[in-house]
Amino acid sequence: MRDEFPFAVARVTRRWRKLLDERLKDLGVTQARWTTMVYLQLGGEGLTQRELARLMAIENPTLVRLLDSLEQQELIERRPCPNDRRARRLYLTSAGTSFMNVLNERAAELREEMLEGVTDEEIASSIKIFHKILSNAERQR
Repeated sequence: MRDEFPFAVARVTRRWRKLLDERLKDLGVTQARWTTMVYLQLGGEGLTQRELARLMAIENPTLVRLLDSLEQQELIERRPCPNDRRARRLYLTSAGTSFMNVLNERAAELREEMLEGVTDEEIASSIKIFHKILSNAERQR
Protein backbone atom coordinates (compact mmCIF):
# COMPACT_ATOMS: atom_id res chain seq x y z
CA MET A 1 0.00 0.00 0.00
CA ARG A 2 2.78 2.46 0.88
CA ASP A 3 4.52 1.75 -2.43
CA GLU A 4 1.32 2.40 -4.36
CA PHE A 5 0.31 5.55 -2.47
CA PRO A 6 2.42 8.19 -4.29
CA PHE A 7 1.47 6.74 -7.67
CA ALA A 8 -2.23 6.76 -6.77
CA VAL A 9 -1.99 10.41 -5.71
CA ALA A 10 -0.19 11.29 -8.95
CA ARG A 11 -2.79 9.46 -11.07
CA VAL A 12 -5.68 11.23 -9.36
CA THR A 13 -3.97 14.60 -9.78
CA ARG A 14 -3.22 14.02 -13.47
CA ARG A 15 -6.75 12.81 -14.16
CA TRP A 16 -8.33 15.72 -12.28
CA ARG A 17 -6.25 18.25 -14.22
CA LYS A 18 -6.89 16.52 -17.55
CA LEU A 19 -10.65 16.52 -17.03
CA LEU A 20 -10.67 20.16 -15.92
CA ASP A 21 -8.46 21.10 -18.87
CA GLU A 22 -11.01 19.46 -21.20
CA ARG A 23 -13.83 21.42 -19.58
CA LEU A 24 -11.93 24.70 -20.01
CA LYS A 25 -10.71 24.06 -23.55
CA ASP A 26 -13.38 26.28 -25.10
CA LEU A 27 -12.03 29.24 -23.11
CA GLY A 28 -8.68 29.07 -24.90
CA VAL A 29 -6.57 28.90 -21.75
CA THR A 30 -3.95 26.23 -21.13
CA GLN A 31 -3.57 24.33 -17.88
CA ALA A 32 -0.45 26.32 -16.99
CA ARG A 33 -2.34 29.57 -17.46
CA TRP A 34 -5.45 28.60 -15.52
CA THR A 35 -3.30 27.15 -12.75
CA THR A 36 -1.46 30.47 -12.52
CA MET A 37 -4.74 32.32 -12.23
CA VAL A 38 -6.00 29.93 -9.55
CA TYR A 39 -2.87 30.56 -7.49
CA LEU A 40 -3.23 34.31 -8.00
CA GLN A 41 -6.81 34.14 -6.78
CA LEU A 42 -5.91 31.89 -3.82
CA GLY A 43 -2.90 33.98 -2.83
CA GLY A 44 -4.83 37.20 -3.08
CA GLU A 45 -4.66 39.80 -5.77
CA GLY A 46 -1.87 42.30 -5.47
CA LEU A 47 0.83 39.66 -5.09
CA THR A 48 4.21 40.44 -6.59
CA GLN A 49 5.59 38.12 -9.26
CA ARG A 50 8.13 36.82 -6.76
CA GLU A 51 5.41 36.05 -4.18
CA LEU A 52 3.31 34.24 -6.78
CA ALA A 53 6.32 32.23 -8.02
CA ARG A 54 7.06 31.14 -4.45
CA LEU A 55 3.42 30.20 -3.87
CA MET A 56 3.37 28.14 -7.07
CA ALA A 57 6.81 26.64 -6.34
CA ILE A 58 8.12 27.57 -9.80
CA GLU A 59 11.02 29.65 -11.04
CA ASN A 60 10.42 33.34 -11.70
CA PRO A 61 11.42 33.19 -15.43
CA THR A 62 8.83 30.45 -16.02
CA LEU A 63 6.18 32.56 -14.30
CA VAL A 64 7.09 35.66 -16.31
CA ARG A 65 6.28 33.85 -19.57
CA LEU A 66 2.93 32.70 -18.17
CA LEU A 67 2.10 36.19 -16.95
CA ASP A 68 3.06 37.70 -20.31
CA SER A 69 0.58 35.40 -22.07
CA LEU A 70 -2.17 36.08 -19.51
CA GLU A 71 -1.57 39.80 -19.89
CA GLN A 72 -1.78 39.48 -23.70
CA GLN A 73 -5.13 37.73 -23.25
CA GLU A 74 -6.14 40.65 -21.00
CA LEU A 75 -6.88 38.30 -18.09
CA ILE A 76 -4.41 39.92 -15.68
CA GLU A 77 -2.67 43.24 -15.35
CA ARG A 78 0.58 44.28 -13.73
CA ARG A 79 0.52 47.47 -11.69
CA PRO A 80 3.45 49.30 -10.16
CA CYS A 81 4.12 48.54 -6.50
CA PRO A 82 3.89 51.74 -4.44
CA ASN A 83 6.62 50.56 -2.03
CA ASP A 84 9.13 49.18 -4.55
CA ARG A 85 9.72 50.77 -7.96
CA ARG A 86 11.16 47.50 -9.31
CA ALA A 87 8.21 45.31 -8.31
CA ARG A 88 4.87 44.94 -10.06
CA ARG A 89 1.70 43.71 -8.42
CA LEU A 90 -0.68 41.32 -10.17
CA TYR A 91 -4.42 41.76 -10.51
CA LEU A 92 -7.21 40.05 -12.42
CA THR A 93 -8.90 42.18 -15.06
CA SER A 94 -12.68 42.13 -15.43
CA ALA A 95 -12.20 39.48 -18.15
CA GLY A 96 -9.95 37.56 -15.73
CA THR A 97 -12.57 37.73 -13.00
CA SER A 98 -15.23 36.47 -15.42
CA PHE A 99 -12.91 33.66 -16.48
CA MET A 100 -12.29 32.68 -12.84
CA ASN A 101 -16.05 32.62 -12.19
CA VAL A 102 -16.49 30.16 -15.07
CA LEU A 103 -13.43 28.14 -14.00
CA ASN A 104 -14.62 27.92 -10.39
CA GLU A 105 -18.11 26.85 -11.50
CA ARG A 106 -16.78 24.14 -13.81
CA ALA A 107 -14.23 23.02 -11.23
CA ALA A 108 -16.98 22.71 -8.60
CA GLU A 109 -19.03 20.52 -10.96
CA LEU A 110 -16.04 18.29 -11.65
CA ARG A 111 -15.16 18.12 -7.96
CA GLU A 112 -18.67 16.93 -7.09
CA GLU A 113 -18.59 14.31 -9.85
CA MET A 114 -15.17 13.00 -8.84
CA LEU A 115 -15.99 12.95 -5.13
CA GLU A 116 -19.31 11.16 -5.62
CA GLY A 117 -19.67 8.50 -2.94
CA VAL A 118 -16.85 9.94 -0.82
CA THR A 119 -17.99 11.15 2.61
CA ASP A 120 -16.96 14.43 4.22
CA GLU A 121 -15.23 12.40 6.92
CA GLU A 122 -13.14 10.55 4.31
CA ILE A 123 -12.21 13.86 2.67
CA ALA A 124 -11.24 15.35 6.05
CA SER A 125 -9.10 12.31 6.80
CA SER A 126 -7.40 12.54 3.40
CA ILE A 127 -6.65 16.23 3.86
CA LYS A 128 -5.19 15.50 7.30
CA ILE A 129 -2.96 12.81 5.77
CA PHE A 130 -1.82 15.13 2.95
CA HIS A 131 -0.92 17.82 5.50
CA LYS A 132 1.19 15.30 7.43
CA ILE A 133 2.95 14.19 4.24
CA LEU A 134 3.64 17.81 3.23
CA SER A 135 4.95 18.57 6.69
CA ASN A 136 7.29 15.58 6.46
CA ALA A 137 8.41 16.73 3.00
CA GLU A 138 9.19 20.22 4.30
CA ARG A 139 11.52 18.72 6.91
CA GLN A 140 13.46 16.99 4.09
CA ARG A 141 14.83 20.30 2.80
